[in-house]
Amino acid sequence: MIIPRPRYVTRLLHVKDKSIIKIITGLRRCGKSTLLFDLYYKELLRLGVAADHIIGVSLEGIRNWQLRDPMELYHYIEARIHDNRKVYIFLDEIQMVPHFEDVVNGLQHDFNCDIYITGSNSEFLSCDVNTRFRGRGIEIKVLPLLFSEYYGYYGGDKRECFRQYMMYGGMPYLLQEENPVDKAAYLTMIADTVSLKDMEERYHIRNTDAFRGIVRLLASSIGSYVSPNKIARTLSGGEKEKITSKTVSTYLDYLCNAFLFYRARRYDIKGKEYLKTLQKYYIADIGLRNAILGFRQLEPTHSLENLVYLELVGRNYLVDIGKNENKEIDFLVRSPEDTYYIQVSYHITDSRTRERELSSFHKLDDGYKKIIITMDDDPYEQMERGYKKINVLDFLMNERALEEI
Repeated sequence: MIIPRPRYVTRLLHVKDKSIIKIITGLRRCGKSTLLFDLYYKELLRLGVAADHIIGVSLEGIRNWQLRDPMELYHYIEARIHDNRKVYIFLDEIQMVPHFEDVVNGLQHDFNCDIYITGSNSEFLSCDVNTRFRGRGIEIKVLPLLFSEYYGYYGGDKRECFRQYMMYGGMPYLLQEENPVDKAAYLTMIADTVSLKDMEERYHIRNTDAFRGIVRLLASSIGSYVSPNKIARTLSGGEKEKITSKTVSTYLDYLCNAFLFYRARRYDIKGKEYLKTLQKYYIADIGLRNAILGFRQLEPTHSLENLVYLELVGRNYLVDIGKNENKEIDFLVRSPEDTYYIQVSYHITDSRTRERELSSFHKLDDGYKKIIITMDDDPYEQMERGYKKINVLDFLMNERALEEI
């Protein structure tokens, strides 16, 4: 079962044949391999690339176990290159190969090739990518299915589809499961085994209770301000083994580098600088968040904010939290062309809620759009002071919603 993912294929095509290594990263099981070996492979064939000039190697299973040796991998690819025409090399789960950066850099130097590599969440981290290819790599982060991709598969009533998406998220495998019990079991397995245990083994984490406590706390606090000091105080209360804020900071870095969580920094709009305190964390998939919490803490308002954040990141916007004097703006969203201020609220039909949300926009007279995203069904897009309002489903289904509203 293959779901079209045109935005990622488009990004790959944009860097096709450029003399940089394409590095596809993201949470494990989010669809990186399918994107490369199925969707992009077919696109290359459509563009006229001969099949024998596309060399794909998956290094995760036992079938290519011997190719985890760097020289074996290099010579295997070398033997499949028969002429001077450009070859396209796909290397999946490259972190299985020791010193893989030398293999990749060597291939790029020695042959007329275009190289694409993928890496899993806890072994191939974005912080490593920045140094391993000496400035000759570009990272493409892949998320689980966003709502428009999810709805494109199911169709039907959008609100019912959205309700299911808010519960189980967009991990691609779940499209094969119809039973809610099986969906929940799969998400629990991914969260526990594929994500957390991988990190515990990679980083030799001894205090696994504290580490998992941080994960549960972040999952229950999406959309809320978080600081290492506060987490350390919360987790150390009543614990025999105290945890320091420095250790908490380290664990938070692990979780973000593993693409399980994304860190949103606070930006002082008036002072034009990033603030060092009180950041927010958003999880890469709302279904994983629900699984981590045992499907007991279902909060539509915070979940809605998380989904909007993921959608914005998926559209390649730079997304921060905005500080407007003594008010906070959910998202300060920037692209090379424009800037947007965004508030997210489940409903603003109540006058007090409406005033609270809109007051965050006051005193911002820079001409940028101020937009509130809600679940409200009323058709009004234009509000007082030029503020704009859009239904979340309309926002999620239209990639250019911010530009067009």
